[in-house]
Amino acid sequence: MSVNGTERGGGLVETHKGYNPRVIVFYLFIAILLLTLAGGLAYQQLLQAGNFRESERLQNQRRILVPGPRGNIYDRDGRPLVANRPRFAVTLYLGELRKEFRSEYIRIRKAYRETGDKDVPSPSQMERIARFTVVRRYLDQVNRALSRNEKLDANDLEKHFRQQLLLPYLLVDDLQTSEYARLIEQLPVTSPLQVYASSIRDYPLGSIAAQTLGYVTANDAIEAAEDFPGAELTTFKMKGTIGREGLESRFDELLQGQTGGAIYRVDPSGYRVNPPLSKRQPVHGKNLHTSLDADLQLAAEKAIDSTELAGAAAAIDIRTGEVLVLASKPDYTLTDFIPRLSHGAARDITARGAWLNRATQGLYPPGSSFKILTAIAGLRSGHIQPDSVVECTGTYQVGGRTYVCNNHRDRGPITLAQAIEKSCNTFFYDYGLKTGVESLAAEARRHGLDRPAGIETAETRGMLIPDPAWKKERRDSRWYPGDTANMSIGQGDVLVSPLQMAAFTASVARDELTTTPTLLHQPDRPDRHSERSGLTREQYTALITGMEACTVTGTAKVLQAPFMKIPGLRIAGKTGTAQKQTAEGTINFAWFICFAPVENPRIAIAVMIAGDTPGEETGGGRYAVPVAGAILKKWDEKQKSPPASMLPTHLTPAP
Repeated sequence: MSVNGTERGGGLVETHKGYNPRVIVFYLFIAILLLTLAGGLAYQQLLQAGNFRESERLQNQRRILVPGPRGNIYDRDGRPLVANRPRFAVTLYLGELRKEFRSEYIRIRKAYRETGDKDVPSPSQMERIARFTVVRRYLDQVNRALSRNEKLDANDLEKHFRQQLLLPYLLVDDLQTSEYARLIEQLPVTSPLQVYASSIRDYPLGSIAAQTLGYVTANDAIEAAEDFPGAELTTFKMKGTIGREGLESRFDELLQGQTGGAIYRVDPSGYRVNPPLSKRQPVHGKNLHTSLDADLQLAAEKAIDSTELAGAAAAIDIRTGEVLVLASKPDYTLTDFIPRLSHGAARDITARGAWLNRATQGLYPPGSSFKILTAIAGLRSGHIQPDSVVECTGTYQVGGRTYVCNNHRDRGPITLAQAIEKSCNTFFYDYGLKTGVESLAAEARRHGLDRPAGIETAETRGMLIPDPAWKKERRDSRWYPGDTANMSIGQGDVLVSPLQMAAFTASVARDELTTTPTLLHQPDRPDRHSERSGLTREQYTALITGMEACTVTGTAKVLQAPFMKIPGLRIAGKTGTAQKQTAEGTINFAWFICFAPVENPRIAIAVMIAGDTPGEETGGGRYAVPVAGAILKKWDEKQKSPPASMLPTHLTPAP
C-alpha cells in the first residue's frame, strides 16, 4: 500500500485528495433521476392536469336529453287539426332505491343461508332478485291505488337497470285523468314513484285529412342543439317522436320541439348525484298553419263515406292556389298510432288500401272530364270553333271499330256547349281526331297534366299523357286513330290524379295554364297567376257556357235538386265516367270537376269515386257530383261578402 505524503522535519506527513470521481458520478446520477422525477411530476400535475380533469369528467358525468313537444297543426281558420295532450305515466327512479336494493339483497342472502339449501343463487342472481322484489313492491302499491293488475317484466327491468339507470323506469303508462288525480293524492312527496308528464298527439277534430296530416312514431334518436353542452358525455335519451307521412313528415323539422335536458354527476356505481350540474328546459316546436278548411274537409269526407266506395276530393282556392280540401277514403284512425300502431290495426289499414292518399297518389283515367282539355286544344288549334256542330247518331266509326256515344237521348246536331253539357262522345271523337294526338298531348302538357302539381305532401310521379313516341317506346306498337279517339274522351292510357284535375279546373276558371297548389296558409297571400291559355273571349265563353249548362240541365243537373241546390250560386262543371279493364271485369271511375261562382271564380273542385264491382255502372252524375255539391254548399254557407271579380272583363262569360 502506498501513501502519498511528504517529509517535513524528519517525519512523514499523510495527505488525501479533496474528491472521489466515482462518488461524483453517483451523485450526478442521483441528481438526474431526481430532476427526471420532478419533471415528470410537474408534467403530470401541471401540463396534464387538464386532461386528467377531462377524463374524470367523462367518467363521472352523464347527460340526459328530453324532447320538446311538437308544434300544433291548424286549419286556415286557426282550428287545431293536430295538437298535444298530456300523457301521464307512473315512473320509478331506480337510483333512489339503492339502499332498498341492498337491504333486500342482505335479507335474501340470509334467508338462503338459513334454509341450508345447496342450490343457492349466485350473488349477481340475488341482486337481480332483490331489484325485482323491490320494484314489484312499488308496482303493487300503484296497482292497489288504481285498481289495476299491471305485471312487471324482469328482463325489461334488468335491461333498463344496466343500460338506462339514469332514466326513470316506466311502470304504468297512459293514465286516465281520474287515475292521475287519485294517484297524486296517495303518493307521498318523498316517494321514488313519480307521475311523469309528457305530451302525445291529439286530434281535436277526429281523423279528418288523415293521410294528408300523417302520423308520428316513437323516435329514440332525438338530438340536442349544437350549443347544448356535454356532447362528448355518455348520453341517455328520453323517447321523442318523428313524423311519418303527410305534413307530419314533410314539416318534421319545423314541428320538432327543441330538445332540453340536464347533466348529472354520477358515483362509481352509476347512480345519479343530485342536483344537476346544468339544466335546459325543452322548447315547444313551431306551429304549422295549413290552408285546409276543416268544415269543407269534413263535408267532403262525409259525402264520400255516404257512397260506400273509395274516392278522393280536392278543392282549391282559385285565387291563391291554397288547398281547401284534400280528402281520401278509405282512411285510417289517427289515434290508432298512439302510442304505437298494433299489428292488427296495420293489417286492417293495408287490407282496406287506406295507406294511399288517393287525392295526390292515386292515378285514374279522367273520363269525360278530360273533354274540357280536348275542347281547349281544338279551339286553340283552330279545328273547333265556338259554333262548331257535329251530327250525333249515337255511334261513331273509327277505322273498322264502332264507338258508342253515351249521349243516348239528345241526338242530332250538337254544338260545343251542348257537347260539354250532355257529354257527347261523338263530338269529341270527331274533333279529337281532327285536332290530332300531338296537339292533345301538347295542350295537356301545357296545363301540367303530365307532371306532379307541386304540393308539399307526397305526390305520385306516374301521371301519363300518352303519344305515339311513348307507345312505340313502351309497347313497341304504333299509334292508331282509335287511340286518339279514346284519348279525346279521357280514356285509353291517360292517367291523372284528383289533385291535378282540381288544379287544372282552377286554371280553366282563370283562363290560365297552370295552378301550383299549396297546403300552407298565408292570410295576405297575393293572387297567383300563370300564362294565359290563349283563348279568345268568344272561345272561352262557349267553353264556360257548356260547363255551366252541365250543372243546370246536363249530366250534373242533380245539383239543381231541392236537397242540393244552392240559390244564387252559378257553377260550371263537367262530369266523367271512365272505365278500366281488370281480370274480374270492367271497373268504373266517377268524376266531376267544377268551379264557382261562374262570374267570379273562387273555388275549384275535383272528385273521383272508384267503383268496386265489375260491370256496375258508377256514373259521375250519380256518385261524384253529390260530393262536390256537399263541399260547395258548406263553402257557400261560409261566405260573408261577395269578393271582387278576378277575371278580366273580356273573359267574363255572359250571364
